[in-house]
Amino acid sequence: MILVALGANLSSPKFGEPPLSLEAALSLLETEEVRVLRRSRWYRSAPVPVSDQPWYVNGVAELVTALSPADLLAALHRTEARFGRVRGERNAARVLDLDIIAYHDQLSEPGDPPPELPHPRMHERAFVLVPLAEIVPGWRHPRLGLTVEEMVRALPRGQEATVFKGER
Repeated sequence: MILVALGANLSSPKFGEPPLSLEAALSLLETEEVRVLRRSRWYRSAPVPVSDQPWYVNGVAELVTALSPADLLAALHRTEARFGRVRGERNAARVLDLDIIAYHDQLSEPGDPPPELPHPRMHERAFVLVPLAEIVPGWRHPRLGLTVEEMVRALPRGQEATVFKGER
């Protein structure tokens, strides 16, 4: 199972407000030898770490591809670039953020080339875990051995991800 987290908190001049941009990103991934099997609803969440940035719209999608993890990461970065994403300061506001959170049950080791698998901070983020629990209940973290529901319960107080208004 290949899982990708999506997020945005800035409008894209070409694709529009974050929910529209996220939908467009999923469509554009289809041009990168990637098929979207399913996706969560969109969720609204505060920036992490806390800042005065606009709130994010986030979701998780399950993908199918023959691309390797490194090639998939390159495809995600190309897609972000099509939206005008310029990588710079960590945790900066962005028009699009696409992260591989799991690639089957592969585990990276120190010194392996990117991406780090599973995503090293996914278990600390409500904006990843809540949508993940929606589409893959019972999913188990390949390194920690915890279910997605156990990780949600272990989140620190104050983290929340609520369904974005207007969602299906």
